[in-house]
Amino acid sequence: QVQLVESGGGLVQPGSSLRLSCAASGSARDWHAIGWFRQAPGKEREGVSCISLSDGATYYEDSVKGRFTISRDSAKNTAYLQMSSLKPEDTAVYYCAAGVGCTVVIKTILYDYWGQGTQVTVSS
Repeated sequence: QVQLVESGGGLVQPGSSLRLSCAASGSARDWHAIGWFRQAPGKEREGVSCISLSDGATYYEDSVKGRFTISRDSAKNTAYLQMSSLKPEDTAVYYCAAGVGCTVVIKTILYDYWGQGTQVTVSS
């Protein structure tokens, strides 16, 4: 069993930065990647970024490339999503998830454990 808790969301102006955190606890036997997803009202949940826990490989959804950076601190069992140059279209509930793989296309089906989500609102 894995427990994930996100934090760091909030209301910011366009062009601002935020760092989301995902604190993980529980058995790590069954998961090999951490992913960040987001879901805006009326839209499907989409993959934003992921990181492989075996080799550190990272992938990003096209709209966030160059603006978002995923990282992890193994000692703290925490993953991060540094978000810069935020846009109103980045507004969503952001979820972290633990799963079996990090791939170019970040698929929800690969992730079994989910946090409760944290709201990010980008508005002037």
